Amino acid sequence: MGPDREYFMAMMRRSGPEAAGLNLPAYSPERRVQLSGKQVTIGRRRQSTGEAPDIDLSVPPEDPGVSHQHAVLVQQQDGTWAVVDQNSTNGTTLNGADEPIQPYVPVTLKEGDRVHVGAWTTLTVLRGQVH
Repeated sequence: MGPDREYFMAMMRRSGPEAAGLNLPAYSPERRVQLSGKQVTIGRRRQSTGEAPDIDLSVPPEDPGVSHQHAVLVQQQDGTWAVVDQNSTNGTTLNGADEPIQPYVPVTLKEGDRVHVGAWTTLTVLRGQVH
């Protein structure tokens, strides 16, 4: 079982019976996002207002477990980046952990860290980029 499948199964256990109808997509293309500025928002576009986060996860295969305002990547004073969960419905976990990080508490990221949001989306931090 790969790390994405393990995360998916852990999220389903946390979410309860409403997650039973979700299926891990067979394929999702890799995207690269350059981290710039002081913060990068992660979430899904709001169709009603058109408001979109910097990393918009409403593209196919859309992950229904991602909140509209799920998390924020924040550049810290020393140049490192931290992830901050925005009190999302399904939480944000790091590196396959079973328990989500605390909402609104910045967690410093290291090279290669995997940030899990929604039901199956994994973001990997690589030298100033997110994959």
